Amino acid sequence: MFHRSVVSISFLIAFSSIAPAAAQDGGQHFWSGDWYLSVGVAGFSAPKFEGASHNEFKFSPLISVGRQGAGPRFSSRNDNPSFALIDKGAFRAGIVGRFVPSRDADDDHDLKGMKKVKWGAEAGGFVEVYPTDFLRARAEVRQGIRSHDGVVADLAVDAFTDIAPDLQLSGGPRATFATSGYYDAYYGVNAKQAAASGLDPYKPSSGIQSYGAGAALTWKATENLSASSFLEYKRLAGPAADSSLVRDRGSKNQLLIGVSATYKFNFSLQ
Repeated sequence: MFHRSVVSISFLIAFSSIAPAAAQDGGQHFWSGDWYLSVGVAGFSAPKFEGASHNEFKFSPLISVGRQGAGPRFSSRNDNPSFALIDKGAFRAGIVGRFVPSRDADDDHDLKGMKKVKWGAEAGGFVEVYPTDFLRARAEVRQGIRSHDGVVADLAVDAFTDIAPDLQLSGGPRATFATSGYYDAYYGVNAKQAAASGLDPYKPSSGIQSYGAGAALTWKATENLSASSFLEYKRLAGPAADSSLVRDRGSKNQLLIGVSATYKFNFSLQ
């Protein structure tokens, strides 16, 4: 039996303003200015599902569209598609979104008897600060849509430095928190599911989902072409670690390792 590859496509739909007064600037339309389109692909080994004890190879097309910034800015593969409504250089805040793929028993036999999680999205806001020119802290808070009805918060701190003119090393700690609506969809086991799966019933509460760290090595081959290798480790905690799905069939230790390549096309709109 072939295992279905998980394909997650992230589209960054950028908005230049949400206020009518900002719709025009000096007679220009709100879309006027310099933009970019970035396309690429990532291939990586990752758990078959969140909490799984074994990995499989997955791939993810990378597509994003946005406004050109004033200069180079640090970004991480963990960043979800976002657009800054406030950009003060060392402080940015705005909207963020994430596509959520579906999950069912076809993804892994360990999910037999568990309910299907529908595909959906998460939408919310982000804040990031640069306390120094080599350190960035970022927080995202997103509300689930369709796939779950919980709230998910991601926190990450990254230090970054150029170890060669075109080679950047980055990494730092990460943590994720969520409410019971999220855990119920992915880790909860009701009476019907317990009977079908053989797992113990489990009704999760809110709390920390995981903590860990990640690192990346990024090579800027040309002005527009870049390639990266990355490694992420996280330890499931709280309601996620206490789930019978993880305790009996999965693992608290989650490891992801892979490579990616992207090419950026620059264009202007009048």
